[in-house]
Amino acid sequence: MKNITILISGSGTNLQRIIDCIDSGEIRNARIIQVIADRECYGLQRAEKHRIPTRLIKRGKNFSEELDKAIPQNTDLIVLAGFLSILKPEFCEKWKGKIINIHPALLPKFGGKGMWGHHVHQAVIESGEKESGATVHFVTSGIDEGEIILQRKFEIDENDTPETLAEKVHQVEYDIFPKAIDLVLNK
Repeated sequence: MKNITILISGSGTNLQRIIDCIDSGEIRNARIIQVIADRECYGLQRAEKHRIPTRLIKRGKNFSEELDKAIPQNTDLIVLAGFLSILKPEFCEKWKGKIINIHPALLPKFGGKGMWGHHVHQAVIESGEKESGATVHFVTSGIDEGEIILQRKFEIDENDTPETLAEKVHQVEYDIFPKAIDLVLNK
């Protein structure tokens, strides 16, 4: 059985999808041993409803060190599921090859500092791109620069807004995130 620690900052919709996919067997041979949030959020309540241990570590001066101490040493994979804090290079190096993230765009485009949530979708629309999608990638000390694990794209409709694009991207995330987690854990 592989152990997953999930880091969140928001409502936890991707967390819920991962929980459901573990329960259904779509993500094989895995269990979530802890959910850690960097702020008060609904995702913590989702985890508690499924009897998954939770921790809240608010961002501050020693955030990365506190986070590192909170992650169980028997963690096989750290999954960033809507986690907005930037991880220090030392943390990324320690857990190299064991941290993955989902990004709401087709990396390497529209990645990096400030490229999260509606900021990404706004930038994609304003650039005149013909397609968008989502990317699951390994986390490195460079923001959104790690090796791509899985990516899926779709065509942007001329009537798409940042809000409609966000919904389409979310559907792609729901599909590829569990597949990527299963791929990494069971390769």
